[in-house]
Amino acid sequence: MNARAIWSLGDYHRFAKELLWEWGPILVDACGISPGQRVLDVATGTGNVAIRAAEAGAQVVALDITPESLAAGRREAEAVGVSVEWVEGDAQRLPFADGEFDVVTSSAGAIFAPDHQTVADELLRVCRPGGTIGMITFVDEGLGGALFELFGRYAPPPEPGAQPPILWGDESHVRELFGDRALLELTHRQYVEKLSREPSTPRDYIDFYKETFGPFIGIFASLADQPDRAAELDGELLDLATRWNSGTPDAAEYRYDYLLVVARKR
Repeated sequence: MNARAIWSLGDYHRFAKELLWEWGPILVDACGISPGQRVLDVATGTGNVAIRAAEAGAQVVALDITPESLAAGRREAEAVGVSVEWVEGDAQRLPFADGEFDVVTSSAGAIFAPDHQTVADELLRVCRPGGTIGMITFVDEGLGGALFELFGRYAPPPEPGAQPPILWGDESHVRELFGDRALLELTHRQYVEKLSREPSTPRDYIDFYKETFGPFIGIFASLADQPDRAAELDGELLDLATRWNSGTPDAAEYRYDYLLVVARKR
């Protein structure tokens, strides 16, 4: 199953609104997005950052590989009354001119493209000299690393040469990708995921992922002919969610570490 098909599974907009919607204001603030700037949000999903940038007065283009996410983002932008240009495209082949944008962002989106150097090169290419690139990337420590490790044991093998998304959370890797082409500010932060409904148990948290999040759904689909292995994965996920719950048994919450990358292009 290719990336476009995987991310079209489930209901990404429901997932993002419930658990990740706070990321938008974080990147808008970190990048200093302001009225009149031209902004590109790469692997936008349903517009978490893009819509917030438009609310800040910027002229925004939102790019994603998944038409279903773009359609959901368009509806969300219309609902809140902002204008965003929605473009289908790949983070490794951005369909824009050199230096076209003042700010380029990606919140845990472009990190899933297999060739990290190509992604970094493209983000830099379309950003103007003196402009800003802002990213939220998962790190290998804590719950995020444990979750990526677990899925690595059950997911189908990646395509040859593909690099794991979690590498984007390694400061040395990020510095190598951008080299001397940008001044980097790298900050370790944490955010909390919790479901809005009550009660909300670790089982509810895992089931929500299995209902809405494409990569979760895709991995379980790949195990459809291996029911014992699928049950094993489900059990490991529930154990992980129970162990990492920093809330209560009926009000579960999960703390994830991430790296905030702000790159000022030379």
